[in-house]
Amino acid sequence: MQVLRLIGFCLISVLLFSCVDNSSRENAEFVLRFGHLANEQNIWHKAALKFAEEVKQRSDGRILVKVYPNEQLGKEMDMITGILAEVIDIMITAESLENWSLPYAILCATPYAIRDSDHLHKVAGGAIGKEMEQHIIDVAGLKPIAYFERGARNLTSNVPVRHPDDLKGLIIRVPNVSLYVSTWSALGAKPTPMAFSEVFTALQQSTIHGQENPFALIRNAGLFEVQKYVNLTEHVKGWAYVVMGNKQFEKLPEDLQQVIMVSAKIMQEYEHSLFLEQEALDVQFLKNKGMEFIEVDKEAFEKLAKKAVRESFTKEQMALYERIQQVR
Repeated sequence: MQVLRLIGFCLISVLLFSCVDNSSRENAEFVLRFGHLANEQNIWHKAALKFAEEVKQRSDGRILVKVYPNEQLGKEMDMITGILAEVIDIMITAESLENWSLPYAILCATPYAIRDSDHLHKVAGGAIGKEMEQHIIDVAGLKPIAYFERGARNLTSNVPVRHPDDLKGLIIRVPNVSLYVSTWSALGAKPTPMAFSEVFTALQQSTIHGQENPFALIRNAGLFEVQKYVNLTEHVKGWAYVVMGNKQFEKLPEDLQQVIMVSAKIMQEYEHSLFLEQEALDVQFLKNKGMEFIEVDKEAFEKLAKKAVRESFTKEQMALYERIQQVR
């Protein structure tokens, strides 16, 4: 099966190479294929195009970056396999890094590990973030060149939820992540793992009473049609990495490696500015659609959630969690 997958990636590689404009290819010493899961309107795609533009300009056309949105190069794990097979070069990834038991897995689903946007950037851009990046290189063979902030997850419902006591009897859809189940149980709700594609209908039919996701996903899935309140729990914040195959990176001349890293930093800053704008637009859109935003007793939520975390984590995981909490 693995052999067939690799053969498939080789065929994809031939196809992609043939799709690159010949005039551009003649001038480029290196052609890098950048895949991601989002559509052309998503800020991730806009940031990827910015990266491609910067790389071409700063390398005087020696590097050509081709961007492939909409899972054109496969799903997330397929693209990682493609990078390791050296037929894809760059991608955006998050939860799939858990397959290597990376420390990042803690941040994908851990309630209140990250307090806010400022804290996220101090962690991701500081000593802990550098440790994670090196671990990803050493264990997965992927080199993080940038990170993108992800929107905080918030609870939606048809009754206002200001305190964990208000969750009693509410059936809340959660992703199929054990820590989510234990956390929402500790908060007093009845968590139900469910595919996100089923959520709208389940809310419409009152099979479930609420769900939790970032503003963008609440908007894109049309949940404003079946949910009245956005309860600002902000219980999970995290980020996604833009990774390049470490082998591919090391094959570049040193001056072009510098071009990649400088362009990646510009891409990261550009994506962050788009993220802040989009968050504001999403909030206003949901308000215009009639959703009410509810301030919650975050201290009460955090206290119960942290109890669930302590009961679920190993000593090693708790040590990292505490280090993250101590970053100021």
